[in-house]
Amino acid sequence: MAFGNIGKAMAGQAFETTKKGVLDAFAAEPPKAPEKPAAPEPLGGIVLGQIQGMQRALREDQELVVHFHTGAEMLRITEIFVPSLLVFVLNGTDAQQNVTRVIVPAEQMQLICKIVKVAPDARPVRVNVLSPRPKPEPAA
Repeated sequence: MAFGNIGKAMAGQAFETTKKGVLDAFAAEPPKAPEKPAAPEPLGGIVLGQIQGMQRALREDQELVVHFHTGAEMLRITEIFVPSLLVFVLNGTDAQQNVTRVIVPAEQMQLICKIVKVAPDARPVRVNVLSPRPKPEPAA
């Protein structure tokens, strides 16, 4: 009889364990989908924010000199046109004072920014940042 009781006890434990596992599975919260990380801010927006922040902090006798180095040329940038935060159009002058335009992806752009003093009789140059005007929505 002792063996019969042991078998009954083991069968009862196995049944209870299985039952508990099934009931816990129904009672538990459904697994949550992993949260999507927030989309990172485009690099172009960060670069523009830095340039504009540096210019805002300038005193009247200072200017921000922005250079773009490409190959053998170093350009002084006076205007940045931003058709999208992924592409920049840089306008400036080269060493011979030729007006030059560079179209560059924001991720590949490296600018050198310096704050310099302006001669007492000179007017400081500011880097002009232009973004496209939003297009009006067509009336439906």
